[in-house]
Amino acid sequence: MAQEHREQWGSRTGFLLAAIGSAVGLGNIWRFPYIAYENGGGAFLVPYLVALLTAGIPLLIMEYAIGHRFRGSAPASFRRMSRPTEALGWWQVAISFVIAVYYAVIVAWGACYAWFSLTQAWGEDPDAFLFQDFLQVSEAPGAITGYVPGVLWPLVGVWIVVLVILVLGVRRGIEWANRIFIPLLGVLFAILVVQALFLDGAEVGLDALFAPDWSAITDGSVWVAAYGQIFFSLSVGFGIMITYSSYLRRRSDLTGSAMVAGFANSSFEILAGIGVFATLGFMAVASGVPVDEVATSGIGLAFVAFPQIISNLPFGAALFGVLFFVSLVIAGLTSLISIVQVVVSAVQDRLGMRRVPAALLVGGVTAAVSILLFPTNQGLYILDAADHFINQYGIVLAGLVSVVVVAWIVRRLPMLEAHAAKTSVVALTWWWRITLSVVTPIVLGFMMYDSLRAELASNYEDYPTWFLLTAGWGVAGAALVLGILISLLPWKNLPSAAADPDDPEPGTAAAADDAERGR
Repeated sequence: MAQEHREQWGSRTGFLLAAIGSAVGLGNIWRFPYIAYENGGGAFLVPYLVALLTAGIPLLIMEYAIGHRFRGSAPASFRRMSRPTEALGWWQVAISFVIAVYYAVIVAWGACYAWFSLTQAWGEDPDAFLFQDFLQVSEAPGAITGYVPGVLWPLVGVWIVVLVILVLGVRRGIEWANRIFIPLLGVLFAILVVQALFLDGAEVGLDALFAPDWSAITDGSVWVAAYGQIFFSLSVGFGIMITYSSYLRRRSDLTGSAMVAGFANSSFEILAGIGVFATLGFMAVASGVPVDEVATSGIGLAFVAFPQIISNLPFGAALFGVLFFVSLVIAGLTSLISIVQVVVSAVQDRLGMRRVPAALLVGGVTAAVSILLFPTNQGLYILDAADHFINQYGIVLAGLVSVVVVAWIVRRLPMLEAHAAKTSVVALTWWWRITLSVVTPIVLGFMMYDSLRAELASNYEDYPTWFLLTAGWGVAGAALVLGILISLLPWKNLPSAAADPDDPEPGTAAAADDAERGR
C-alpha cells in the first residue's frame, strides 16, 4: 500500500500548543506540588530549575531533532538513524500503549467528579465514596468479578472524544483540539487559583509550600526528585516528542520550541502548586491541623482531599469543584491524545496505512483493552501496579537507554546538534552534549538503582508477589520484549526521509560520513 504524504502542523504555534498539552497532564496538578513541598519547599525550585536546564530541555531538543531529522514515528525515526536502534522506538510505542489504556480511566473519573461537584455527591466521607461507592474496589487483588457501570460509560465517552480527534488528523484534529483546550485550561485554572487565594488560610498553605529549607539542597535525594519530576512531566522517553516533531515543517526552530515548551510546562506546575496549597491551607486551618496532615498527592489528593475541601468551602463550592475537575479532564485529555498518537503514527509508518483506518484500528484496540480492564472491581489495583512499574522500569529505563545509545553507541549527538542548529535561533554548544552524554545518564542511572533497591526490599504497596509479577513487572517486561520482537520483523516499505534538502539520505554512506564528522 502506498504511504500517504506525511501530515504537518498548520503553524509553529499549533505544534507548541500540542507539545505543551502533552507535557501538561495530571502529574502537573497532583504530583509537582507535593514533591516540591516534601523536598525543601521554595528551595526545591533551585534543583528543579537546574534539572530543567541540564536534562529536561536538552532531552526535548534531542527528541525534537530525531523526529524532525528523520521524519517518522519513533520506530521509523530510530531505524533511519541506525537500524539496530529500531527496537527503542517500538519499546516506546509499547510503553505508550500501556499508559493509554489506564490513563483514560482517570480522565473518566475526573469527568464524573465534575458532575458530582454540582451536588457534592460524595457526601460526608469522600474516601468511602471513591473506593466503595464509585469504584467499588475489591478488598484485595484477584480475579475480575464485576463491572462498574458508573465508570464504564464515562470511559466510553472519553474514548469517543479521543478517537474523533485522532481521526480528524494532526492539523484538523490534534492541533485544533489543543488550540481550544490549552487556552481554556489556562483560563479555568487561573480562575480556580484566584478563588483559592481568597480562602481563609491560603497564606498558611503557600507558606508551607514556598518557605525554603535551604539545607535540602545538600540532600542528594532532593536532586533526584527534581530530575525525576522534570523527566516525568515533559513527556520524554516514550516517543511523543519524536512523533510530534516529525510533523514540523522543514525549517523549524527546534531549540526555541523546546525552551518554550519546557518553561511553559514548569510555569503551569508552579501555578498548580499555588492553587493546590492555597486550598490545602484552607483545609488545614478549617480543621485545626498542620498542613502536613492534609497534604497528599495523586489520586488521594484529587478524588479524596479535594472533594472534602469542596464540601467545606464557605462559598462557590460547586464552581470550585467544576473548575478543578474540568481542568483535570482537559489536562488528561491533551496528554492522552498525544500518547495514543505515538501508536497511531507507528502503525501508519509500519503498515503504510492512512490516517483514518490507522486511528480507528489503534484507538479501537486501545479502547477495548481499557474498557475490559479498568471499569471493574479490580481496575484500581491493575492501574496502580501498571502505572508504577511502567513509569519506573518503562519510561525511565527507555529514556536512559535512548540517551546512552544515541550519545555513546551510535554517536549521533553531533549530527543532531548540527541539524538543530540549521534552523534554530538559540545555538547549541558543548553544554548540550555534556548534559546528555554525562549528566542525564548518571542521574537516570541513579534513579533506576535507587528505585530497584527499594523495589527489591519489599513488595510495592504490599501487593501479593503473583500480582506484581503479572500486572507490574510483567507489564513492564512485556513492553520491552514486544518492542524487540516487532523490530525483528521486516518492513515492506520504509521510504528514506531527509528533514533538510541539504542533508544526505539516512542510511547512506554520505550520512554516515556526516555523522562521523559531526556535521
